Amino acid sequence: MNGNQRSITRRTATALVTAGTCGTLLLSLLTAPNAAARGHDTSSAATRAGAGKAGGEAGRGAGGFRHPCASAKTRCDGEIRVPLDWGDPDSERIAVAFAWLPRKDTSRPASGTVLANPGGPLSALPAVPSLAESLGPVLDRHNLLVVEPRGLGKPAPLLCPGLDLTVRETVRACAARLGPRSRFFTADQAVTDMNAVRDALGVPKVTFYGISYGTLFAQAYATRHPGTLSGVLLDSVVPTGEDGYVAERIRKRADLLDVACDPSRACRRLPGDPSGAFSKLVRQLRAHPDPEIRLSSLARLPDFLFIPVAGREAGAAVAAYLDGDPLPLRRLVRMVDGAPGQPLRAPELAGLLSYVCADSAFPFERAAPADERRRQMDRHYDEERPFRPFTVAELGGPPAGMQDSCVDWPTPRTSPPVPPGAGYPRVPVLTLGGDFDSTTPAEAAAVTRRFPDSTFARVRFAGHNLTTGAQVNECVRGAARAFLADPAAFDDTPRCDDANYRALGSFPRTVAQVPPARGTGLDAKERRILAAAFATATDATAGRNPLRSPFWLPATREGLRGGRLTFDDKAGTVRLRDVRFVGDLTVNGEVRLGGDATARLTVTGGDGGSHALELSWKAFLAEDDTAVSGTFAGRGFTATIPSH
Repeated sequence: MNGNQRSITRRTATALVTAGTCGTLLLSLLTAPNAAARGHDTSSAATRAGAGKAGGEAGRGAGGFRHPCASAKTRCDGEIRVPLDWGDPDSERIAVAFAWLPRKDTSRPASGTVLANPGGPLSALPAVPSLAESLGPVLDRHNLLVVEPRGLGKPAPLLCPGLDLTVRETVRACAARLGPRSRFFTADQAVTDMNAVRDALGVPKVTFYGISYGTLFAQAYATRHPGTLSGVLLDSVVPTGEDGYVAERIRKRADLLDVACDPSRACRRLPGDPSGAFSKLVRQLRAHPDPEIRLSSLARLPDFLFIPVAGREAGAAVAAYLDGDPLPLRRLVRMVDGAPGQPLRAPELAGLLSYVCADSAFPFERAAPADERRRQMDRHYDEERPFRPFTVAELGGPPAGMQDSCVDWPTPRTSPPVPPGAGYPRVPVLTLGGDFDSTTPAEAAAVTRRFPDSTFARVRFAGHNLTTGAQVNECVRGAARAFLADPAAFDDTPRCDDANYRALGSFPRTVAQVPPARGTGLDAKERRILAAAFATATDATAGRNPLRSPFWLPATREGLRGGRLTFDDKAGTVRLRDVRFVGDLTVNGEVRLGGDATARLTVTGGDGGSHALELSWKAFLAEDDTAVSGTFAGRGFTATIPSH
């Protein structure tokens, strides 16, 4: 799985975990977990079969047990046994797995331990390599601890064969299959498991590093085990409400079109605002359907604006459609339709259901029976219209969010991840939030402010999961590593920026509609042909943006208004055959992407002739104007090409 696939997977999990806020509830908590977490039964400690694996018992003794992994010099995978219900130390025992990566420099004492969770909620142990890569040199002096959330992976995942989140009967059957035990596979219990593993390894304090749903675990851990924390790094916040449950709003974020447009001079020249134009487009398609653009497909477009090619084109494509040119938007919607779908059918989704349904607040009463929950959910859809400008029917029925699956999942236990009214510890906290995340920067900043000693860093144009994967912004990576290396010494507000494009303002249909290049060595007609040829080249390469490109795009695709593009990602080239970005200019040749992009093109049209062009420019920059040099029919030129 490449970096783009991991990004899509994490965003898919976040899209599934879409929760709405209901009224603030006065919820009670179990009072025993903190007390139960302090002891271990040394008589039950045992080494498991297999090199580097060890097991032990937690939750019964008065302390003193040390897990064999505590003395490991290399990675040690182990297990401890803990109560199913931390509120009842005599309850059934279950196994919790973990991975312990000791610091690389063992000549000196460890500078600290990072307790990391990659989110989901998914199995955490498979993410150990990517978490270790994210930490990099931090692991020279720091240990890494990754604890598998109970029920999500080894040793005993919650499984329901035949589970399909879109089929109510399978959700109900899964709940019946798992029975009342499933009510303890929740964040409040899982973070106490994490604390028990920390204690078993003899680690006095940890810095919690949480990504996505891992930020929920971080909030739960910080408020339930504050004395064991040195700091908290939150990447892509899942917010909690006053009642302690996940409080992410149910909505469609058409406002993200405005976010993408705002820095762009060309896009700002559009009449009105892109989100308003998007609503106008929905009304037009409602009255005059387009067989190539389903409303359910269009509704997904804002979810893809974290991908540069979509952010670059969306506002202009909507404006073009309203102006009678459907081709740019149809092409963009085809890209969205080609994206991998959400994983809605898998036995392992039982664990995700258990966590999300119990950890979240939805627009229905937790104690109500399923049929009444459904009525309350439908009433919320009808009255609140959370998917504006779309109706539920236009989405093809309720979306594949967890709120609809959780209607049929019983949650009889009071289990807010964060105890209502809990204080947040005074430890250093750094939160990273992207413009294109499902949680807005303002919402992420509000969660951050609950911690007395905290810093929120907005990462412009970033999406979800900012610290792991192949395409991490080096500014973000450096800030995260600096914080985790020494939270107490970190005194900075990172100013990181993921923007490497400017949103388009138009899709010109003819050479005459393309703003001409400015520069020397070419006459007025040649400057316009140059600008149209350059627009064709940059349109051809937009889907290969090095920040985030749609990995599912095929190796060949049609030009906007004709011709064929062929992508050779290994060689970093795009070949154009009779490609027309504007209708009256045909371009053949090849574009090479690298530190500097270069192109050798033959352009026909514009003035009735055929011309050989060689171009060189720095590609993928967040600038309104692009400096280009090269030759036009053998004559050298330098020019500045404005965005269109």
